[in-house]
Amino acid sequence: MVFIDMQNIFADQDGQWGVSNYAEVEQAMARLRERDDSPVIWTRFVRDPEEHGAWADYYDRWDECRAEPESEVWDLTSPVRDGDRVLSMPTFSKWGEQLAEMTKDYDRLVLAGVATDCCVIGTALGAVDAGKWVTVLTDACGGGTKEVHDQAMAIMDCFNPMLTLMTVDEYLNV
Repeated sequence: MVFIDMQNIFADQDGQWGVSNYAEVEQAMARLRERDDSPVIWTRFVRDPEEHGAWADYYDRWDECRAEPESEVWDLTSPVRDGDRVLSMPTFSKWGEQLAEMTKDYDRLVLAGVATDCCVIGTALGAVDAGKWVTVLTDACGGGTKEVHDQAMAIMDCFNPMLTLMTVDEYLNV
């Protein structure tokens, strides 16, 4: 399982990157972990202070998110268990050489986290491009708004059977 960007910066409902249903996403993940003790790869978005290329313009727009890499805004909000791993990257998609290596023994990946319309969809499509079967847990994901979350889910649904959408309960009962 890969849990994407469950961090303080996205939990802050008053912040520029606040995810509207963050608490519900966290509860769905906790319910999943109660019944599935598989190790988790936790990803973290952490800003690159050099802001290469278009990233400078991006952070001009989202100026409250220009925190230093050591800032607590990038900390995970859920406990990391023994056997879990953490991957920190300054990119929306967490798919790349590191995550490919961490998941090389798995043909199928289960994804959950935030934001559906950014880091989740980017990671999911990268994994699909690499030949992985991907399941995205719809109620364990959240976007900036419900509308953009639903739109991202609709886009990902176009990639079935390579990418499957299901709820936590559906996944646990498979």
